[in-house]
Amino acid sequence: MTTIRLTNTKTRRKEAFTPIDPANVRLYVCGPTVYDRAHLGNGRPVVVFDVLFRLLRHVYGPDHVTYVRNFTDVDDKINAAAQARKAAGDPRSLEELIRARTDETIRWYHEDMDALGALRPTHEPRATEWIGAMIAMIEDLVAKGHAYEREGHVLFRVRSYRDYGALSGRSVDDMIAGARVEVAPFKEDPMDFVLWKPSDDELPGWESPWGRGRPGWHIECSAMSYELLGASFDIHAGGIDLQFPHHENEIAQSCCAHPEGGFANVWMHNEMLLVNGKKMSKSLGNFFTVRDLLDQGWPGEVIRMVYLGTHYGKPMDWTAEKAEQARRTLEDWYRALIQAGYNSDTLAVLRDGGRWVPSAKVVDAIANDLNTAGAIAALHELSKAGSAMALAEFAASLDFLGLVHDWDDLQSLAQMGVSSVGSAEHAKVVAHWMLLRDEAKSVRNYAEADRIRDMLSAAGVRIIDRKSQPSTFEIEASFDPAALADLPPLDPANWEDLL
Repeated sequence: MTTIRLTNTKTRRKEAFTPIDPANVRLYVCGPTVYDRAHLGNGRPVVVFDVLFRLLRHVYGPDHVTYVRNFTDVDDKINAAAQARKAAGDPRSLEELIRARTDETIRWYHEDMDALGALRPTHEPRATEWIGAMIAMIEDLVAKGHAYEREGHVLFRVRSYRDYGALSGRSVDDMIAGARVEVAPFKEDPMDFVLWKPSDDELPGWESPWGRGRPGWHIECSAMSYELLGASFDIHAGGIDLQFPHHENEIAQSCCAHPEGGFANVWMHNEMLLVNGKKMSKSLGNFFTVRDLLDQGWPGEVIRMVYLGTHYGKPMDWTAEKAEQARRTLEDWYRALIQAGYNSDTLAVLRDGGRWVPSAKVVDAIANDLNTAGAIAALHELSKAGSAMALAEFAASLDFLGLVHDWDDLQSLAQMGVSSVGSAEHAKVVAHWMLLRDEAKSVRNYAEADRIRDMLSAAGVRIIDRKSQPSTFEIEASFDPAALADLPPLDPANWEDLL
């Protein structure tokens, strides 16, 4: 079995990963607060930990991995957005407006993350659907002396958990000096944080032993992870900006509520995203949502490729130059696959024949602390394979990394040089003839290969033969599809004979 090594933020070293239960490997990733579109930085942890999810599924089996990523749908920013709509004259109740806003934002999020090739998690709990579990956990913390109630608020006693600060490597006193903490007269200690807070009639709320109110942010993830993954699970992940205070607070309240468990064995954090070397900011004019880039014409595969070009533990810089290079690389790769006849039917034949397996070099790179740049380097080598069957490992590796979202839509992704003179359907026909030509050359039937070449040339197709690489083509302005002979069907048996 492949050995996975991951950098554990908790221990500050790279470690061999050993799951608690190989039959149920459990992963929790902090999800978005759903008040607006996901920006480019929000997309990075989604792609990074989607790669981890794919690796775990590959090593332990798709049915033996449970991935939870939550939606925070109770938050002051969501409330403000709903109140603004109500102030603008929307007749719906505040609760209805909040639900409409969060439903809309979750739909946007799914559309945008789907476009980045991210697999849907096993569970996507909404915080508002787990309020009862949060109240129960808070009651338990109060009963054990780890939390206290003041003026309708319930706060966690940070100093009641002696290991507080171990994740971020700072003492409580250092945190007080260097962190922004909410000052309130009812706090016993400045670092104590809110588990529950009161709601007035203008805010959403739920009945609780401390009055009508709503949960604090940190308790949400602790309650949902416990309910769905248990008191101990394998990996907890998220952006580095969540390490303190969110993850530190999660550890404290979870370990105090469930001392029989260890919460997360491995902690992983991706570094921040920059745009042209600077922190993303609306004031600098370099703030982009994922949807902004998709609407500008950058395919999701290209955005994903740029993310994968930098190790998750290092800051990532988005530039137009990187995106353009990623686009050119992917186009070359897709063209090679098109000309080798790859589509969903081809994949089915390869899977049935046991040939749909990613390269060991690619898997090993990802298993080495998600070394995505190393995996891309391996893909470059694999893409140079000459025959259709030799490209099977390359194609499976692209699929493993989520770099092909629709195998029947490679033509539009590759662009293929098609303009108004040639449709995507024409490109498919030409690519099919190119495959037949390659097959003829592979069995030294050069007369047939030359016949196909001459026919394509006469129809206005420019063929580009490259040494040790699949041939490519461009459809020229003189293209005449009527000059092509009737195309014989691509027989799947042609692939089966090569297995």
